[in-house]
Amino acid sequence: METGAPVWITRARPGALATAERVRALGFDAIVDPLLAVETLDAEIDFSHIAALAFTSANGVEAFARLSDERGLPVFAVGRATARSAEGQGFVSVSSADGDVEDLCDLIAAGASGPVLWAGAKEPAGDLVGMLRGCGVMAKGVAVYETLERAPSDEILARLDAPLTALLHSPRAARVLAAHLRERSAPNLRVLCLSEAVAAPLRDLASVTFAPRPDESALLDLLGA
Repeated sequence: METGAPVWITRARPGALATAERVRALGFDAIVDPLLAVETLDAEIDFSHIAALAFTSANGVEAFARLSDERGLPVFAVGRATARSAEGQGFVSVSSADGDVEDLCDLIAAGASGPVLWAGAKEPAGDLVGMLRGCGVMAKGVAVYETLERAPSDEILARLDAPLTALLHSPRAARVLAAHLRERSAPNLRVLCLSEAVAAPLRDLASVTFAPRPDESALLDLLGA
């Protein structure tokens, strides 16, 4: 792929803006047009008997931070981006699994000193709370945000006949894109996905590659491949 070719950032804001900055720093033209939008829910958070917090996304961190001033509890984060978000919000003790939800479950099971509160999406991609309970860790969850689907803009639709690369960070965004590609082919679209699970809905619809590890740096490395 030539430097300067357009890259479609599909993830929700504000994460999309940070990704766009990294893409532009690599010399590519970044187009921010999210397929998902994040809205914070009016949730009540019960900290009774909680010894630690768990986050499976930066969106979860940011929504939690809007709802609560609690920053003293230890935090377990699924990956480095989520950990950086927690640190940026003022949490004083943050551990990162540097992987997926299963890796996060293992990290928590090995390091939690008591019950864990997971704060995340209304419709999560994985069941961290169930996995933790299966490992003997007391855990409960609270939905602090929901993700709404968005249609591609007219600008993106007009570009689908030309060479274009799309970055996909979540299975849900991939499913949204897949639904549109079933209605409108895009033979010149190249899709780069954060993980194999993200790539799955698009395998028969576009040229798809997934990162060797679920980390944005690994995803962006694919731009030059």
